[in-house]
Amino acid sequence: MAGRIGKDRNIFLVWLVWPVLTLGIYHFVWWYKINREVGDYDDRIEVNPAVSVVAILFGWIIIIPPFVSIYNTGDRIATMQRNRGLVATCNPWIGLLLSFVFGLHSLYYQSELNSFWAGTRSAATTVPVA
Repeated sequence: MAGRIGKDRNIFLVWLVWPVLTLGIYHFVWWYKINREVGDYDDRIEVNPAVSVVAILFGWIIIIPPFVSIYNTGDRIATMQRNRGLVATCNPWIGLLLSFVFGLHSLYYQSELNSFWAGTRSAATTVPVA
């Protein structure tokens, strides 16, 4: 179940600085990376990071796909939390609503991931491997 632990990232750099400096390209790279990290950590969660990025990148043509991708990513994070035996603090509906407020979903999702990765690292160092 528990695979490779993802990377902690500064939430403000993810949300504002890197996307502005890269003219928005970083957001798509970050979206791919977080979806891949969730799939790499928990093999029970099915995710194709490339499809998630395509939905965000080109989905605006049909309007609905970016919002489905945002919701599904939040749901994957919550599922990952539940599968580890934690209370799912990530709410995909909050992530979806925050996407309409200055794109704050990226700040919210990265914050949830940072908390999860930190807890996973501390649990891995305190529990002996049999």
